[in-house]
Amino acid sequence: MDTTRDFKVVLLGEGSVGKTSLFSRFMLGDFDEKHNSTLQAMSKNKRLNLPDGRRANIALWDTAGQERFHSLGPIYYRDSHGAVLVYDITDRNSFVRVQNWVKELRKMLGKDIVLAIAGNKIDLEKSRSVSLEEAEAYAKDVGAEHYSTSAKLNKGINEMFTSLSTRMFDAAQTDKSTEETVLVARPSGRKSPIVIDDSASSSAPSSSSGNCCS
Repeated sequence: MDTTRDFKVVLLGEGSVGKTSLFSRFMLGDFDEKHNSTLQAMSKNKRLNLPDGRRANIALWDTAGQERFHSLGPIYYRDSHGAVLVYDITDRNSFVRVQNWVKELRKMLGKDIVLAIAGNKIDLEKSRSVSLEEAEAYAKDVGAEHYSTSAKLNKGINEMFTSLSTRMFDAAQTDKSTEETVLVARPSGRKSPIVIDDSASSSAPSSSSGNCCS
């Protein structure tokens, strides 16, 4: 069994839901309440040691959420192994938008991509407009897992990426087992290589003032 794998993960969601804050908290361990809105995609790599001893090398991509950048989405999530779909628990429209992203990812990448849905800004619980029960039921319905997060309080983020990485590992092992079964059944067949994208480059984000996100 492979104990180390490279995975590409993309962060998707509306503008101001906190994608960049989650990105910074997980990748850099910091939080900036006054950060600027992301206007281009950026990526960083992080090595994550899982509880079962396996190691995931994650190339995490943060994307611009504004509607005018929507057409660029396929460029960034192409070849992704996993996706974190982020919504603001105080903004119901951002939750509806997540549902549209799920449909698009399933259409473009099929069921191979592993999905996590993050209900972000739980530090604003008193202003919640999307119930936890509804969000969890939706995630279960589409084969995703739901996580409650706050970049401001550093809540739920490491747990989410650890669980997502474990699920991506399991999905990759399942794909490999299926492939080997086919090869045994048809020994004359030629094994196709599993291509892992571990060379994602970073593009420096240009930014303009925007709402801060927890």
